[in-house]
Amino acid sequence: MFLVVPDLNHGLVAAPRGPEDVTPDTGEALTGRGFTWNSEIEAYTRPTGHSPEDVDRTAGVLRDLGHYVFDAHMPLFTENTHESFGTC
Repeated sequence: MFLVVPDLNHGLVAAPRGPEDVTPDTGEALTGRGFTWNSEIEAYTRPTGHSPEDVDRTAGVLRDLGHYVFDAHMPLFTENTHESFGTC
């Protein structure tokens, strides 16, 4: 399972639910599309190309590989929501 969403600090993010979701095929597909693994947030990130169409294309690639994918066209968290959830 993956979450694909634009992020204000990281660009486009493709975050796996757990390490078992990061298969060799998945890693190859994402790195082939300009993503790199960001160990700080444990997700693939791409600093450019985070439009709604980019989100849809990335989610589609992951679905074609057999993953369940949640996606959003807007960043899920802002500074205010982090504070309200008590994180970061």
